[in-house]
Amino acid sequence: MADLRLEELTAQTIVAARNLALKPGQEAFIAPETYVHVEQDLDPAGSWPRVVMDGDQLVGYVMGTFDPDAPEDFLKAALWRIHVEADAQGSGVGRFAVQALADEARRRGFDRITVVWAPGEAGPEAFFKAVGFEVVGETPYGEKLGALTL
Repeated sequence: MADLRLEELTAQTIVAARNLALKPGQEAFIAPETYVHVEQDLDPAGSWPRVVMDGDQLVGYVMGTFDPDAPEDFLKAALWRIHVEADAQGSGVGRFAVQALADEARRRGFDRITVVWAPGEAGPEAFFKAVGFEVVGETPYGEKLGALTL
């Protein structure tokens, strides 16, 4: 994983991003219930989808959202999705993607990014904590709300 870089999501990369292989059980954690219920409140202009490339291989996908006028504080600068190819997990791809999102948030004037996740054995909690998110609350659906101070 020596040649990681971000690229904008394009018609050429969207299929590969959708077909990233996850580890068994991870697919249950892709769309937290909270996000399903607030997705219609997001301004599509603030969407920030990117793929992570390792050389010429697509190894990850990250989508953030930026909306300073969002009705909920946790939606102003949020990590909405992150997927890392099963074989690439544990090699720094996810950390690279979160750092890139944090850099973009900083560039846009935000001082933190948030993320929501459902708890569970194959869930992403350990990853989010390892990259610096701290649990700051819980959603009405029993999910964790994490924040990363920039």
